[in-house]
Amino acid sequence: MSARTMRATSVAARLRPVGMIRSVLKARSQAPKQGSEGAPDAWLDVQPWAAKGLQGLAVGDEIIVVTWLHRARRDVLRVHPRSDARNPLTGVFATRSPDRPNPLGLHHVTVRRIDGSRNRLRIGPIEAIDRTPVVDIKPVLGRSNPAA
Repeated sequence: MSARTMRATSVAARLRPVGMIRSVLKARSQAPKQGSEGAPDAWLDVQPWAAKGLQGLAVGDEIIVVTWLHRARRDVLRVHPRSDARNPLTGVFATRSPDRPNPLGLHHVTVRRIDGSRNRLRIGPIEAIDRTPVVDIKPVLGRSNPAA
């Protein structure tokens, strides 16, 4: 595809956060690489305008939380997987590196508690750091509400 075609077909994406992670993890250096590697539970505070979207979620549901990795580098295309220089440089699209052109994070978590009065979910385990924007919440197919 030519550069001209790419420019003609590109779309300006706009993401509107539906919530924010509130975690004890304050820095990238504190966060494990994956949630299953010792990450804590955290609160997902949902924006008031998006609170009706929580209807149908229940404690015990498995969900995918899509985050915007706001502290990621966006100019990185190759990394040493797991930040280990012994691993060969690999394209970010073949890794789970947070550093990438569009730093979206995918977090498979369990709903631990629902605080409807404050529009928030206790979820985990999740490796996202405090104040990470949440751009979407999706059920894990086949494990949540069959109407999904």
